[in-house]
Amino acid sequence: MQSLRTVEPESATGETAALFTATHQALGIVPNLARVMANSPAVLKGYLGVVTALSTQGTLPADVRESIALLVAQENGSDYCLSVHTFRGTKLAGLGTDEATRARHGKAEDPWDAAVLDLAAVIVRNRGTVTDEHLAAARRAGLSDGQIVEVVAHVALNVFTNYLATAARVDVDWPLVRHTDGKNAKAITRPDSRIA
Repeated sequence: MQSLRTVEPESATGETAALFTATHQALGIVPNLARVMANSPAVLKGYLGVVTALSTQGTLPADVRESIALLVAQENGSDYCLSVHTFRGTKLAGLGTDEATRARHGKAEDPWDAAVLDLAAVIVRNRGTVTDEHLAAARRAGLSDGQIVEVVAHVALNVFTNYLATAARVDVDWPLVRHTDGKNAKAITRPDSRIA
C-alpha cells in the first residue's frame, strides 16, 4: 500500500494536467511514481526538466544512462526503479538482458561503459566523494569533465527517484524486478520489506 497519495491523470487540471501530458510524451505512460511526484507540481516539473535536458542535450547514450539507473537502483534496493529501468533499458535503450543484469552490479563489457559505471558506483557508494585517483581513472578511460558531471547528475537523479519510490511505497507498475533477484544480488536490509 502506498504511503503517499497518487494524483490521477483523469482528475488533474491546470499545470498538473499539462505535466502529465509532458510525462506521457517523455515516457510513453504516466507511471505511478510520476503520479506521486504530482503532489508537488514543482517536483514533477523539475524532474521532467532534468530528464529531458539530460536525454536530449547530454552526451551519455541511452543504454549508459539506463545502466547507471540500474546500478543506483540496485545499490539502493529500489525494486520500483529496478523494474522501470530494466524495462526501459531492455525494451527501449538496447541493453540485452545480460547487460542489464551486469549493469546492476556495475559491470559492462565495453571499457568506456565500464569506466562510467565504475565512477557511478563510487559516487553512489561514497555519497558523492570521489578521489583524485577516481577522476584520473575516468579521464584515462576517455570521459570528459562534462561527462563526469553528467554521471554525477544521473546518479543524483536516480537517488532521488529511488528514495521517493521507497518513501512513498509506490506500487510497481512495470514487470517486477527485485533487488534480491539474480546472481550475486546485493541484499539490502530495510525495516519494511514491502517497500519498493
